[in-house]
Amino acid sequence: MKILILGAGAIGGYVGGRLHQSGADVTFLVRAGRNESLQRDGLVIRSTKGDVTQKVKTVTSGSEGGPYDVVLLTCKAYDLDSAMDAIVPAVGANTTIVPLLNGMRHLEALDARFGADKVVGGLARVGVAMDGQGHILHTSPFAVISFGERDGKPARKALTDLDVAIKASGIDGGLNANIVQDLWDKWIMLCTLAATCCLMRGSSGDVLEADEGLAIVLETVEEGRQVGAAAGHDPGEKGLKTIRSFLTVKGSKFTASMLHDLEKGNMVEADHIVGDMIARAKKAGIATPNLRMAYAHLQVYLAKRARKLAP
Repeated sequence: MKILILGAGAIGGYVGGRLHQSGADVTFLVRAGRNESLQRDGLVIRSTKGDVTQKVKTVTSGSEGGPYDVVLLTCKAYDLDSAMDAIVPAVGANTTIVPLLNGMRHLEALDARFGADKVVGGLARVGVAMDGQGHILHTSPFAVISFGERDGKPARKALTDLDVAIKASGIDGGLNANIVQDLWDKWIMLCTLAATCCLMRGSSGDVLEADEGLAIVLETVEEGRQVGAAAGHDPGEKGLKTIRSFLTVKGSKFTASMLHDLEKGNMVEADHIVGDMIARAKKAGIATPNLRMAYAHLQVYLAKRARKLAP
């Protein structure tokens, strides 16, 4: 099976690096600058699960080496349009696209561009970052990649083969027969985390130190739950218990990556993570006061950032 991974950043670099290390046929589609550093220094992973530096296959155009059996998308949501343009030449008649983005809106865009039959559900739960040298830093004790058919049908061969490869790589997860519900559960948790952390400028533990912090977190979870339920994907009590357990730990250092991006003055996935949840809520007639306040805060940040970057 030939696997193309768009980008060799934090998620793509870690997942692709582990797959390559275990013998999978992996190629990274990267920009010229990243290609140069990978050719010179190799792909470097510093991880709680073991360090590795290795030479990997790279291309700078989707027209090289394709078509591929699986294309893994690990870009940020705001780069989705350019990512789709980049992979067009790599997608053949039997290619399966596995996006590892957060939220749901990207699935609609990919369906419109490539056809729903080529696009499956996928998500990543990997605590990784990339440092200034381009090294992948994996500091969490877990690394999970899940994927599956969105219509509940038996998994196609590309996914069963990818499942074997993922398990051989030492990454947890693999095939998920209920991937759409898992995507919603993660989105509700992440949307709450991003909204509260960015609005209050602190970790989930910091938020809980506020007098009304816990109440605000639980209210925001409920806003997301109602949106999920309206779409037919209520997490249920078991799912809600898991979501709350991540967000209500006193003293937790758990922080949304969106806050890190905001503090660095970088672009943020506000529209895809928070804005789209609000848009779906409005269509369903659901009030989202906490999310609206957080989204307005993020939009102000983006407006100021755009002015600063304007020529």
